Amino acid sequence: MARYEMVMCGIAAIFAYCASAPGVVVDELMKINQAMIRRGPDGGSHWISDDSRVGLAHRRLAIIDPEPRANQPMVVNQRYWITFNGEIYNYRALRTALIDEGVALTTESDTEVLLRLYERDGAEMVHKLRGMFALVIWDYVKRRLFLARDAFGIKPLYFSDDGATVRVASTVKALRAGGHAGNGDPDPAGHVGFFLFGSVPEPHTLYADIEALPAGHTLTIGADGGRRIVTYFSPRDILAAPRDGAAEVNLRHHLLDSVHHHFVADVPVGVFLSAGLDSASITALASESQQGDLRTFTLGFEEFVNSKRDEVPLARLIAKRYRTTPKIERVARRHFDGALPDIISSMDQPTIDGVNTYFVARAAARGGLKVALSGLGGDEMFAGYDTFRRVTSLSRWLGWVPGLSTLGKGLRTVSAPLMGPMMNPKYVSLLEYGGSTAGAYLLGRGLFLPWELPGLMDPDFAAEGWRQLEPLVRLENTIAGLSNAENRVRILEMCFYMRNQLLRDADWAGMAHSLEIRVPFVDVDLFKALAPVLGTDISPTKQDMAATPLSALPSDVRYKPKTGFFVPVERWLNQAGDGINDNRESSLRGWAKRVYKAQIAA
Repeated sequence: MARYEMVMCGIAAIFAYCASAPGVVVDELMKINQAMIRRGPDGGSHWISDDSRVGLAHRRLAIIDPEPRANQPMVVNQRYWITFNGEIYNYRALRTALIDEGVALTTESDTEVLLRLYERDGAEMVHKLRGMFALVIWDYVKRRLFLARDAFGIKPLYFSDDGATVRVASTVKALRAGGHAGNGDPDPAGHVGFFLFGSVPEPHTLYADIEALPAGHTLTIGADGGRRIVTYFSPRDILAAPRDGAAEVNLRHHLLDSVHHHFVADVPVGVFLSAGLDSASITALASESQQGDLRTFTLGFEEFVNSKRDEVPLARLIAKRYRTTPKIERVARRHFDGALPDIISSMDQPTIDGVNTYFVARAAARGGLKVALSGLGGDEMFAGYDTFRRVTSLSRWLGWVPGLSTLGKGLRTVSAPLMGPMMNPKYVSLLEYGGSTAGAYLLGRGLFLPWELPGLMDPDFAAEGWRQLEPLVRLENTIAGLSNAENRVRILEMCFYMRNQLLRDADWAGMAHSLEIRVPFVDVDLFKALAPVLGTDISPTKQDMAATPLSALPSDVRYKPKTGFFVPVERWLNQAGDGINDNRESSLRGWAKRVYKAQIAA
């Protein structure tokens, strides 16, 4: 079998574009790189230009055993240098096409394919990529730095520009470790965004001088520091495109194709398996796509044994049906307490989720794996969340009332102080926010309500964060041009909840154990194939998805009511007696305060 390079890594770059800026110092570059060692424990290297104007660094998680000539940072023709984090699932076809054009390739790596594509197509090369990636390319001749991030934001990429030097890394904490970023003013919008949504919405971070390159964007930085940022992929624009009559799509073909591509590797690839339809369908399709032993990993909680919330019995049934080799990991409060410092430390930014992913990724890594597939994204693609129904119904029933938001705000102002200790704060905000898709979504997905923010931070800081973030305006702009109610919610879920929370949590929780998590439902080709029918009368549902395997899912799984995956954080925190939760707060609200406090202290 031919050896090829595919890597999950940490990447870093420093570009001192201003003539008066100090040159790149190897110590800073190495501090940034070393802070990402868990992303790439199998080795690291760096390169600094002769004039010390630019430096690239790389940490490697070797998914296969690549030849040294495929190491990163990589160069072709002594002109283009790259440091790259990700997987290009269609790289073999791209490589063959380059060879047919007469391009001489010296490695069998996807990294060299990226360089050659950039050499040929420049920034337009991103349109040809199927995969998850964050990359930095330095053009020695044109003296410019090129950054790109995958379409859905599966892989992270952050940068800081002080007006003379730009610094780039896979994580916020790595940039801070270099000593020249994230040590100044906080970003009010990032702090407010966390308490509103439970995650920091991109492009914001907690720090005013560090921002995320948005998903589906490229950024070119010239020798004078000038920036050119381009949106090359927008899921909203794809769903808003004119349709010439919706035609049926072969759902099974496209799902099987995505699963097949996500198994491109030269090491064993496992599957995260719960009792839900998403992971069960991935497991079933994987059993068709792959030959040999398929390993599945299931997380259960000791508190839920012999209860309806226990995922393990049905997961065992699925594993038996598809003849996988199952690994069950039971977690109790003592395990949570023991892992809590590492969970907090591993989070690159505060988040209310990711604990379950942390533990199942740990189980897979302890089982000797470096790669596992997740069912993340299935609910967004196939409208599986209750959010689709609640947001649509609420905005439809309340949206026709003129002046409702103003009336609702007045009623909330009067009634909020009278709330009992067990009353959900969202109840008093129904009229204020429920009349629009954006407001209903903020209400449904919101962690804390806007009027609660002054009680969580300095009131002036909260007001400034709200002004900068403009959450309702941002939500409305995200769905501008979409008339279909289901697709409006779908895009909000994809661009906020999935992108800022689920995908980011999968990244840090997997990388905490040097495990690459792949997400077949979050796939460019799959989304484009299904887009013409999404939101129509023949829009595929979760049941349609679950019907695609040749060997049917067990009926107990197929028709089990959706309950979500629950982690007993509330119980564990209350047992800890740390006073963080009060009787009115859900586990997520109390957990958010704890995580936020720990991240600020760090």
